[in-house]
Order: sequence, then C-alpha cells, then structure tokens
Amino acid sequence: MTTFFTIFFILIAVNAGLLTFSVVMNKRRQAEISGDRNDAAQEKVYPLDLSSSEYRKAI
Repeated sequence: MTTFFTIFFILIAVNAGLLTFSVVMNKRRQAEISGDRNDAAQEKVYPLDLSSSEYRKAI
C-alpha cells in the first residue's frame, strides 16, 4: 500500500509540474501572438450569397 501511495503522489507531482510549465509557456505564447496581432491587417468577411439560383434549385 505504501508503494502505491508513493508512486501515486510522485505521478501527481509530475502532473502538477507539467501543468504549471504548460500554463507558463502558453502565457508567453499568447503575449507574443497578441503583440504581433496589432500589426496584422484585418481580414475582410464577405456575406454569403444565399439568393443564388443554384441554391434555389437545390431547395
């Protein structure tokens, strides 16, 4: 039973360490991406043309 708990707590500690590392790295990437995003051109979004004759034939 002691062996089980030892392995269990080691795995929990490794998991917590990896989670912390992942969160820190993700924050760094988000900061880099949001800094670059201001310089990027805005994308244009065009409306769908749902009144086309091909769409009406399908209905």
